[in-house]
Amino acid sequence: MLAYIKGLLQAVKNDSVIVETGGIGFNIIIPLSAFEKLPEVGSEVKIYTYSHIREDSWTLYGFLNDDGLKMFEQLIKVTGVGPKAAMSLVSYISPSHFGLAVLTDDVDTFVKVPGIGKKTAMRIILELKDKFKKEQGREIKGLSASIEEKPENKINDAVSALVMLGYSSQQANAAVSSVYNGEKDLETIIRDALKSLAG
Repeated sequence: MLAYIKGLLQAVKNDSVIVETGGIGFNIIIPLSAFEKLPEVGSEVKIYTYSHIREDSWTLYGFLNDDGLKMFEQLIKVTGVGPKAAMSLVSYISPSHFGLAVLTDDVDTFVKVPGIGKKTAMRIILELKDKFKKEQGREIKGLSASIEEKPENKINDAVSALVMLGYSSQQANAAVSSVYNGEKDLETIIRDALKSLAG
C-alpha cells in the first residue's frame, strides 16, 4: 500500500497529475481544490495517496495533506459512497467544514456538491455523526487538559484550541468573543464556541 508519493510534478491534466519518482510516472487523481495549490511543473511535490484496486484496474487518488486523505477514507466507508463521489466531496468541502456539516446535520452543504443527493447526504451524516462526536470530545478534553487554565488567558487559550481544530484565527476569535464570560471554564468556552460556529 502506498502511503504517499514524493517526486517531480511532470504534468497537470484535467482531473489528475503525473508524478515521476524512481523512473516511474504515476497518474494520480486529485481534488479540484488541490490544483491551485500545486507547485510549478518540474518542481518536487508530495502527494498522500489512496490505492483503489479492482480486478481490471488500479486507480490512485491523491491529496496534498493528510486531512484530505483522512476525509476521503472516512467517506468511502459510508454505504453507497464510492471513490468518485468521495473525491467530489473533498473537492468542494474542506475537512474542517466537512466535520462541522456532519455534526450539525447540514444536509444542504452536501447536496450542493455535484452528484450528491439528499439520500446520500443523510447517509453520510447518519453513519459518521456518532464517530465524529466521540473524536471531537476526545480532542477538546485533550486540548483543555493540556492548557493551564488562568482567567486572564482563557480567551487566547480557547482561540488557540479552535485553531488547532481547523478553524481560522478570525473565525475562532469571533466565536470565542461571542460566548465568553469570566465564569465559564475553558472546556465550556470551547464547546459553546463550537456551537456558535455551527450556527
